[in-house]
Amino acid sequence: MKKILLLLCSCILIVNAASFSKSKKILLKKIYKDNQVTFYCSNPYEIKKVKGKQKALIVQDTKYYTPRKPLTKKGKVNVRAKRIEWEHIMPAHNFGKHLSCWKKGGRKACKKDKIFKTMEADMHNLVPAIGEVNANRSNFKYGANTPKANQYGKCEVEVDFKAKRAYVKDSIKGDIARVYFYMSDKYKVRLSKKEKKMMEAWNKLDPVDEWEKTKNKRVQKLQGNLNPYIQ
Repeated sequence: MKKILLLLCSCILIVNAASFSKSKKILLKKIYKDNQVTFYCSNPYEIKKVKGKQKALIVQDTKYYTPRKPLTKKGKVNVRAKRIEWEHIMPAHNFGKHLSCWKKGGRKACKKDKIFKTMEADMHNLVPAIGEVNANRSNFKYGANTPKANQYGKCEVEVDFKAKRAYVKDSIKGDIARVYFYMSDKYKVRLSKKEKKMMEAWNKLDPVDEWEKTKNKRVQKLQGNLNPYIQ
């Protein structure tokens, strides 16, 4: 019995000891070490040293992606269009809004909340995305529409700012669905009937691929738990 309790405690510690910043480093160096490709645009990226610091920068090639806004409002280079960031497939707003801390001030107010920190750091829910796409998607939910071309060049993703929706290519819809089901089950995040129905359709449309299985096993080893929807 003592051995079982110790095992359970160690698993809890693996999951809860993480932070979003630590998870990002683990994902970059240990999870995606041999699959350095962005989620939405399939744009390769590489780790480079910039001013003595390691940065994950995309391989700039218009056959993958063209910045929507290469310059900022101040006329400076849009650095987020050149780097990768770790995006929450299920946005922080979705999994955090039911917490009491969120009601007091959103994500900033939840920084010290243990439950929120665990959800925010969950590596099953994190993928590499080009910074500009991550910023534009914000906390928008996914929509069923086929993405229109040219918003980000040849990248098959569209952010509908008016409808507050993100539209993605078919080949990643199943990945998204299985993460949504996982987050919903693990953290008791309620999905609307419409959203659940769409995710069920996406799960069938885009079956589990080999990379999902590989990532799932690696996350289990480092975080302590599997996504049961990936088999």
